[in-house]
Amino acid sequence: MSLTPKLTGAPNPTTLTAGHVAAAPVHRVLGWLDSSVAGLSSAEATARLMQYGPNAVRTHHVNALAVLGRQLRSAVLILLAGTAIVSYFLGDSMQAVIIGVILAASIGLGFVNEYRAERAAADLHAGVHHNAVVSRDGRFVTVDVTDLVPGDVIRLSLGEAVPADVRLIRVTGLECDEGILTGESTGSEKSPQPVPAGSELAESTDLAFMGTIVSAGEGTGVVYATGKDAEFGRIAAGLDERQPETDFQVGLRRFSYLLLQVALALMVVILVSNLLLRKPIIDSVLFSLAIAVGITPQLLPAVVSTSLATGSRQLAKAKVLVKRLVCIEDLGDIDILITDKTGTLTEGRIRLIDAIDPAGAPSEEVRRLGLLATDVDPESGGVGANPLDAALWESPGPRDLLGAAVRRIAALPFDHKRCAASVLVDDDGNRLLVVKGAPEQVLARCDATPAATDETLAGLFAAGRRVVAVATRPASELTELTGITASDERGLALAGFLVFADEPKAAARPSLSRLAALGIELKIATGDNPRVAEKVCADLGLAYRGTVTGAELEPLDDEGFVDAAQNHTIFARISPEQKARLIVSLRRNGRSVGFLGDGVNDALALHAADVGISVDSATDVAKDAADVVLLEKDLGVLATGVAEGRRIFANTIKYVLMGTSSNFGNMFSAAAASALLPFLPMLPSQILLNNLLYDSSQLAIPTDRVDEEQLHAPSHWNVAFIRRFMLIFGPISSLFDFLTFGLMLGVLHAGAIEFRTGWFVESLATQTLIIFAIRTRMVPFLRSRASAPLTITTLTVVAVGVALTISPAAHTLGFTPLPWQFFAVLVGFVIAYLVLVELAKVMFYAEPMHLPGPPKRTRGRAHRIRRRAARFHYINGVSPPAHGARTRSLRRS
Repeated sequence: MSLTPKLTGAPNPTTLTAGHVAAAPVHRVLGWLDSSVAGLSSAEATARLMQYGPNAVRTHHVNALAVLGRQLRSAVLILLAGTAIVSYFLGDSMQAVIIGVILAASIGLGFVNEYRAERAAADLHAGVHHNAVVSRDGRFVTVDVTDLVPGDVIRLSLGEAVPADVRLIRVTGLECDEGILTGESTGSEKSPQPVPAGSELAESTDLAFMGTIVSAGEGTGVVYATGKDAEFGRIAAGLDERQPETDFQVGLRRFSYLLLQVALALMVVILVSNLLLRKPIIDSVLFSLAIAVGITPQLLPAVVSTSLATGSRQLAKAKVLVKRLVCIEDLGDIDILITDKTGTLTEGRIRLIDAIDPAGAPSEEVRRLGLLATDVDPESGGVGANPLDAALWESPGPRDLLGAAVRRIAALPFDHKRCAASVLVDDDGNRLLVVKGAPEQVLARCDATPAATDETLAGLFAAGRRVVAVATRPASELTELTGITASDERGLALAGFLVFADEPKAAARPSLSRLAALGIELKIATGDNPRVAEKVCADLGLAYRGTVTGAELEPLDDEGFVDAAQNHTIFARISPEQKARLIVSLRRNGRSVGFLGDGVNDALALHAADVGISVDSATDVAKDAADVVLLEKDLGVLATGVAEGRRIFANTIKYVLMGTSSNFGNMFSAAAASALLPFLPMLPSQILLNNLLYDSSQLAIPTDRVDEEQLHAPSHWNVAFIRRFMLIFGPISSLFDFLTFGLMLGVLHAGAIEFRTGWFVESLATQTLIIFAIRTRMVPFLRSRASAPLTITTLTVVAVGVALTISPAAHTLGFTPLPWQFFAVLVGFVIAYLVLVELAKVMFYAEPMHLPGPPKRTRGRAHRIRRRAARFHYINGVSPPAHGARTRSLRRS
């Protein structure tokens, strides 16, 4: 959209560019926009919204063709398609048809499941909102960022993402992190003064750009470009690079490559051996292709997508938004969770319960001074971003308490180094500096404190109260022109304390128990006083291993920091940089760390974690940095997500272990038999039909129950583990194939057709029914009950396989009815097979080396950069792309 109203005097009469705006004084820009420092009226804003459209770059649309295209990017499916084409041109149309059915089933199921999951994700994205504070009708109110229009006057505060391109009107220590646009690693200091014409983007210090982050101070400005006309919008509209792979996707890809290597090797060996035995070339080629297809788990993409889709639906019910489906499995990996206590262990509803002097006596004057030092200007009113300040304004009669004679002259906003905020006010002719902040920081700036101060503070902290200290000094030397600096916060006199309550959350105790049952260690990283955090944790019965403060962590070297990270539960008065260092230290020791945060001071830690978790009510920068967004700030919801991730992985591995062991065993048997028999042991079309039926039974695996023991700790892809499983359990499958060969040839004296029919039924029965033993580590497997859908589909597939040998289609498929004696022996074979597998399980899982994979390694810088790229800006309607979608990050590494 091009902005056209009142561009008189602009270099270009039809378009307002960043260059025009940056070089012009504020009053001229406001004139071009037909606005004022008071902003727009609601009626005018509504009219402009209709004219220019929403302040959005794109929305989370679900593209059916893109979803379908992702189903086709699979090495296994490419092998299947190639085999079908070769089979058709070699004259085996039956084989081509069967492979086509397998392809259609895999692609169709994958498409349906992923499309449904993407639609569910789109619905969830629609419920995630970013807000802006805008002046409408002369008052500051909160609106959705998509409702911003050119001419709106907005307020920018610490930690917010700038929602549109803005010409600054007033600033107080304002700095913006513009690395997303310029690549600069340091914050850009802002000023309302115009810059020379022709300045570069990075030199436009009087502009704040959409998508950049307010890293210090605050300010107000007028919106001059929204949506796709903003600098960020122009770039974001062309995102097209592929997202980085998660650990789950990497493991899946490596496993597929392993099977393809085995399949190609077997195909070559079988083809060469058959040709050396002078068997027909075409039959040999078709048979070797069928073997190659038979060893690959053709429906693995469908099983994975079904599992992820099922998981996404379960998480959607629990109000969990996962930016990409594959992040569900990453969520299941975490074994340490680091979180703040506000809103997770406590109710998150902060209220002012008292204002007291240093001796503990109630004091309305302390509350009055606290109101003066909030982030809300008493003259203009409106809303603020600080929950403690909001609680102050919600206390009884704030405006009556302030009176009409007070006027704010200057302000120095809160920052995480000072842990304080200051205002300079004219209070009925007296110029006063009011400082409000963390007690330790404020008391350190006071000349002296009353004797009862320490006792009062100790009592408040012991009661679990949040405390803010208020101090003052006369400041006649300070003016609006000089402003306030941190050095001015000295020589203070303590006025008293503001006391806030945030009660422990009743639902937190069972949630903590659930996390403990999942093997997740909980650590608290908070900016609050250590005694307050200890009181909350004690009330909730959290396992406690000690407290360390940020001041105690500061002098530690890397080794000492790692020791402190491992051996403490509470990290109090901790800085944003220390939070990130805490996570890095734990990850270097092989731990998989999840971090739950919702503030600007949590952004570094969210980036550093294996899984960054935020909430819908969080600051924009926190939601942007997270992999997972909780629509309810509840540890119980998070526990559900972790368990779901582990369940998905466990069920995926069931299919993988089934396919690698039974498929490998059967194909090895086929290869050996083809080298010894004068005829093919099974026709290529029969091998593929066998696999189609077998894989159909496994489509119910995503619905299967998972043993509680498998949820107690995360498991990771371990190709070596899968390879060992294949080499141990595959030969057991082959053993019963060879026993069947002996039965058919030595006892029943079967011909080629009878032999193929008997082995078809035996291989289908053994490799399908073995799911009941392989799906659990329990011995005997009857102690673990499979889901009803899995049980029904498994038994149905075996019955269908037997029925095909006596159906009217038997002749066409190359089958013939078998004598009853064969089925009697087959029952014995199946029972013996299950018993032997149970014995092998006892030995296999008894060895420590066969546990489900090593601890997750700390990944390198390149991986972290790619992960940051995946945490894609979705403010202003820019949603995270779909699973596997192509995107380019605007985030600097």
